[in-house]
Amino acid sequence: MASFVKLQKKEAVAVLTIDRPEALNALNRAVIDDFGRALDEIEADATLRSVVVTGEGRAFVAGADIAEMKEMTPLEAESFSVHAHQVLGRLESLPIPTLAAVNGFALGGGCELALCCDWVYASTRAKLGQPETKLGLIPGFGGTSRLVRRVGLAWAKELVLVAEPIDAEDAARIGLVNRIFAPEDLLPASIAACEAVAARGPVATRLAKEVMQQGQDADVRLAHALEQRAFGLSFASEDQKEGTRAFLEKRTPDFSGC
Repeated sequence: MASFVKLQKKEAVAVLTIDRPEALNALNRAVIDDFGRALDEIEADATLRSVVVTGEGRAFVAGADIAEMKEMTPLEAESFSVHAHQVLGRLESLPIPTLAAVNGFALGGGCELALCCDWVYASTRAKLGQPETKLGLIPGFGGTSRLVRRVGLAWAKELVLVAEPIDAEDAARIGLVNRIFAPEDLLPASIAACEAVAARGPVATRLAKEVMQQGQDADVRLAHALEQRAFGLSFASEDQKEGTRAFLEKRTPDFSGC
């Protein structure tokens, strides 16, 4: 049985591609299940140090699958949302950095998928938004919470309540997108960024991501305490010793991830 998610490994970088172009990569249960299985493989591979998520064809992910959702009962809809939250939450909590390469439409569930990544690069052709209220729905895969944290409450309310998509330039202006690239340059630039991440100290990278993830919702004093503890922990790693030696010896460090 064919998978709707392709996983390619480029040395230490994993490239996850949603591969349902005939439906603009819309997220149904089968796609979400395949995405979860791809995450299983990434979590089991200690050689991987970063992840790029993208879509096949002219869409990143155009949204959740409306055809599948239209006959759902309220309980079935809640179950679908719970399941998607569980799988996308696993992407968000990966200990290695993740980057969304938004090549086209990232609407509804597609925007929510991008929000689960640590940062977003976009093609000049990208359109991002939360159009659910046009269908009498609300975002169901994290859009009412992660979007607020990414762009602030007022912009999140405009995107959700006006429900009109925005282009890559506006998305970058409000902090939803980090950088914009020509379509042909998007994936190479995204992989190059993740290769740069993979060359950094793996222990330090994991600790830094964890502290930022936990600290964003914490009181600033707790956030500082989390940082102080993780800073100390980094000195217990071989990577820290190798990194400082390499700096003083003016050479490239050879990190082991220990």
